[in-house]
Amino acid sequence: MKKIIFESENFMAFCKEKPHIPREDGGHIIIKPKKDGVESRLDLSPKEATEVMYVSMLVSDAMILGLKKQGINIKRINYQDNGNWAFLKNKKPHFHIHLYGRTEQSKTQSFGSALYFPNPDDPFYNNFAPLNNEDIKSIKKEINKLKKLDKYKIENWLKI
Repeated sequence: MKKIIFESENFMAFCKEKPHIPREDGGHIIIKPKKDGVESRLDLSPKEATEVMYVSMLVSDAMILGLKKQGINIKRINYQDNGNWAFLKNKKPHFHIHLYGRTEQSKTQSFGSALYFPNPDDPFYNNFAPLNNEDIKSIKKEINKLKKLDKYKIENWLKI
């Protein structure tokens, strides 16, 4: 079951159940379209492209603030939209954006280095703890605060 953190009209942000980055190293959130058939960002309308940027900025800002309150001091968010692993299963890729929190104290992925992602079935990920319910609650609380700022008022984004 997906632990949903935020939903907009066309996108949802949720916790990765088997994360690529453990919670204590910064955590892992995914943003994906609600509709099927979106293979890449090239399939997005201008409105959807603006909306996904809004969601990625709002959620990552809240991720930094919320996890700091949980004792996880994220120094940077790395954003990736890949889709390559779909080809390993002879499937079409589906558009999604990974938010990878990065801490200077990271134990599994050296801070400042490129992230390393072996194939999804590799045991590398086996002991990575996902964000917990308190982390999610803290991030959601920060989202609600941030949405009141001019920067994140949706009507300011719709003007573009």
